[in-house]
Amino acid sequence: MKEEATSRNGKRKRQRNPKTPKEEPEESPKNQNNDKKRQRDTKTHKSNQHGGSSALSKRPKPSNFLDTLREKLSGGNFRRLNEKLYTCSGKEALDYFNEDPTLFDMYHTGYQQQMTNWPELPVNSIISWLSSRSSSLVVADFGCGDARIAKSVKNKVFSFDLVSKDPSVIACDMSNTPLESSSVDVAVFCLSLMGTNYSSYIKEAHRVLRPSGWLLIAEVKSRFDPNNGGADPKDFVKAVSDLGFSSSLKDFSNKMFILLHFKKKVSKEKFHLGAVEFK
Repeated sequence: MKEEATSRNGKRKRQRNPKTPKEEPEESPKNQNNDKKRQRDTKTHKSNQHGGSSALSKRPKPSNFLDTLREKLSGGNFRRLNEKLYTCSGKEALDYFNEDPTLFDMYHTGYQQQMTNWPELPVNSIISWLSSRSSSLVVADFGCGDARIAKSVKNKVFSFDLVSKDPSVIACDMSNTPLESSSVDVAVFCLSLMGTNYSSYIKEAHRVLRPSGWLLIAEVKSRFDPNNGGADPKDFVKAVSDLGFSSSLKDFSNKMFILLHFKKKVSKEKFHLGAVEFK
């Protein structure tokens, strides 16, 4: 009986003290945080291997950011220089750029950036006009910039600007070019009627043009908006006509610029110098 009792007691003991399976120790909050960090690092590494996350891809590349910054700075410098050229005489502008030729480069860099926003360039319209006519016509390009007209047509082209960065460009005040009188067939002003004495440029064009020669003018359309301080187009056309020209074309169809074509009158009459202010 004692043995049975002992046996039963042993069974009870074994039942009261069963062997529990060995449990893994609980991770501390610190270990859990480390595991989460490793998981995030692994995901980031995999994401970078596959081109980066969408958040990272939205960040501007440093080169693009710097380009944008340079463009803004260049645009600001261009606007200041542009205003300077519109509010001084041609001689003052010539002296201004001769004192610091780098300003001329700065201006034309800003100009080219501005032109990238135009759906159509006026210089291309002028090139197209010249290409449709005889290549024997001699051209004077007043304010030629990068001399694109001379590089795009077969005609003989005299390219003038305030500063020459190209052997084919003649640096001068456009009211006093080295051309002989009645020596060219076409005079071009493509976005270059700038300065307080711009009418003297037109007078110079009249001097160098042969009888019945062409005067082609392309200008920013906003300069011919009387409601915003610009010139009245009719007054401007009349002022040019008073300098010895007859109007042959007035094209206002483009939203960015206007095209005006004139022909030199065949007359021995001397014309007085007149001007219409436009900004």
